Amino acid sequence: MSENIRRDPRREWIARNRLHPDHQSVLAELGEGSSAATEWMGPNGVIRKNPHAVGFIGPNGIRRIDRSGAQQAAAAGRGAGAGRQAAADQRRQVTIEAPAFLVAVVPDMPGGRLSSHDRDLLGLARQLADADPERPGAVLSVVFGEHREDAFGEAGIDRLLHLEGDAYAGFAPEACLAALTVVEGEFAPRHWLLPDSRLGGADLGRRLAARLGERPAAGIWQVEPDVACTLGWRCTGRGAAGTQDIQRPLPHVALALAECAEPVSETCHAARPSALSQSLPPLLGRIEDLGQVAVDPAGLALSEAEFILSAGNGVKDWEGFHQAAEVLGATEGASRVAVDDGYMPRDRQVGATGTWVTARVYVAVGISGAIQHLQGIQSCDKVVAINLDPGCDMIKRADLAVIGDSASILAALVEMVQRQREEKRDAA
Repeated sequence: MSENIRRDPRREWIARNRLHPDHQSVLAELGEGSSAATEWMGPNGVIRKNPHAVGFIGPNGIRRIDRSGAQQAAAAGRGAGAGRQAAADQRRQVTIEAPAFLVAVVPDMPGGRLSSHDRDLLGLARQLADADPERPGAVLSVVFGEHREDAFGEAGIDRLLHLEGDAYAGFAPEACLAALTVVEGEFAPRHWLLPDSRLGGADLGRRLAARLGERPAAGIWQVEPDVACTLGWRCTGRGAAGTQDIQRPLPHVALALAECAEPVSETCHAARPSALSQSLPPLLGRIEDLGQVAVDPAGLALSEAEFILSAGNGVKDWEGFHQAAEVLGATEGASRVAVDDGYMPRDRQVGATGTWVTARVYVAVGISGAIQHLQGIQSCDKVVAINLDPGCDMIKRADLAVIGDSASILAALVEMVQRQREEKRDAA
C-alpha cells in the first residue's frame, strides 16, 4: 500500500468553514480535539492555522476574536442580571492594601458605562500593575460626572476617584485637565493611560501630556516587557497614518487603541473610593459647552451613528420598519440581501462589503447574521437581535435576543415609546 498522504478536499473545506455543522468534529479528527483548535497539518506538510480562533494574532499583530457567536453569547450571559453576578462571584477576589505604585486610567465611559475600549485599557493597566507579584501596583480610575456603571471591580479597578459636578458635564476639557493635574501632584501615578479615541480620550490625553511637559505615545496597540528599558516596558504604536509601527519605551502618558490588551476576566478587584485631599483650582471658563446639536438620524452616516435599526430579509412590513426608526430616533441600516432586493439604498448597507459601524446600540431586525455582516458590527457595544430563528448566528452574537415576528415586535415597541412620551408630557 502506498505511504503517500492522501488528501480529502471535502474535510479540508469543512475545516476552513466554521459555519459547517461538522466543523468542530472535523477539527477534532485533525488532531486538536476541542473547539479551540487552531492548527492542523495541511496536504503539503505545512501547518495550517485557523484565523477565526479566539485570541489568534493576525499577520499585522492585531488580535482577532471569534465571530461564531460563542464568545459573544458567553459574554452576554455574563452581562445579564443574575448570570453576570454568578460569574463575578466565581472570580478571584483581589484587594491591594498598600500598592507599590499606581497606574492611572481615565476611561471615556460613553453613556455613563465602561465601553469595550475602556475595558481593554483597564486590562492593559492590570498588566502593568501586576507585572511584579512581590511589589504589586494598583489601578486608579478617574471618572468624571454622572455614571451608571456598577462593575468597576470586575473591570480591574482597585481605586476609584469619582469627581462629580456640573463642571464636568458635556465637553469640559479645562475642568478635567485641572482635576488630572491635581491627581498627578497628589497620587503621582507611574503611568497615565487614556483611550486614543474620538470620544474625548485622545484630546484629553494630549492636553494632559502638554500640561505635564511629557512626550506621549499615541496609537498604542501592544505593550511588552523590555529589560533594556528603565521602567521595563516597551510599547508599539501606529504611526505614519497607520502604515508603520513605532516602538519606544512606555512613557508617562500613553494613549492606547482598542484591543491593546485582554480585558480582565478572572479577578474581581475592590474598586475602593478615593478622594482628593486638596481642593481643585478655579476654572478659567474659556470654553463653553452649548449642548449637542440636533441631527436628523435619517441623514446621519452609518459610520457616525450611535443607534442603528437595521433590516434584513426577515422584514416584510417596511412601512412599519421606517415608522419604528423615526419614532425611536434611530439611523436606518440594512443587510446586503435587503439592499440587493431594492428595499434600501446601497449607502445603508452594513457589513464587510458595506459600512463598518461602531454604534453603541445596534438592533438587527430579521437578519440571520452572515459572516460579512457580523464583521461589520464587531465594534458595536450592544447588539439586539429580533428574529424568528433562535439558532441563527445573529442570535448567538446578540447581547439581547427577541424571538418572534419582527412586525408585531416593532409595533409593540413603537406603541410603548409613544405611550411613555405622552405620560411624560402629561406629567410636565
